[in-house]
Amino acid sequence: MPPESAVSPAAWARRFNPVDFIRQTFAVAEADVRKLRHDPTELVTRAVQPTLWLVVFAQVMGRLRGVPTGNLSYRDFMAPGILAQSVLFIAIFYGISVIWERDMGILQKFLVSPAPRVALVLGKALSAGVRGLTQAVFIYAIALLIGIKAQFGLLPILGVLVSTLLGAGIFSTFSLIVACLVKTRERMMGIGQLLSMPLFFASNAIYPLALMPSWLQVIAKVNPLSYQVDLLRALMVQGGQSTFGLGVDFAVQLGILAVLVAVAARLYARIVT
Repeated sequence: MPPESAVSPAAWARRFNPVDFIRQTFAVAEADVRKLRHDPTELVTRAVQPTLWLVVFAQVMGRLRGVPTGNLSYRDFMAPGILAQSVLFIAIFYGISVIWERDMGILQKFLVSPAPRVALVLGKALSAGVRGLTQAVFIYAIALLIGIKAQFGLLPILGVLVSTLLGAGIFSTFSLIVACLVKTRERMMGIGQLLSMPLFFASNAIYPLALMPSWLQVIAKVNPLSYQVDLLRALMVQGGQSTFGLGVDFAVQLGILAVLVAVAARLYARIVT
């Protein structure tokens, strides 16, 4: 079978099999998630930072009355932002694992397989989403322990899970694009560190948009993390409200993910050249 790059888009569309596509996507994700079974301490170490934010930072900032959080306590207001932050910090460094797979020869095996590039990229995004979901479970557990008024209805929880998967997919795919361009773990680590904190602080994760200067509001409104936080805040905590609208939040995240997946699929082979 010729490699995907040698097949015209029309020919590829004619032979496209959705069942095979889903199976290939899940196979890539499963191979990546399997690493968690060999190193479960990753889950524990990643739980430390959101714990500190919610138990220490939120407690201290909650004593200040200068942050307009509406009818929410500051801890309730902040919890969705910390979940989004945890997902961001997991996903933004995902390109490093792809570079490691290239160095180990694993990526080359994926690239010569009949699986389309889109399936490979979506499989990586899905595996990042699974890691994000473990953070969601942990943060919900913290919420119960410290008295955050989380919503536990079926639809709100499903919405939180979908938003977590979308957010992880967006930032892991963006990280993959960067990895395809820089090609070294050291540069990828530096760029990830450069991007993660500006994305976090230029969003509505720990303070509302109304509190920002006008120039920062503009940046926040083009930051995909703001739409994830907005969606999580409306679904995750009792009394939470969406600033942009739930439909807009979902549509923006889906649109950004679709564009990034298309770009990453075109660039994916460059990482081995």
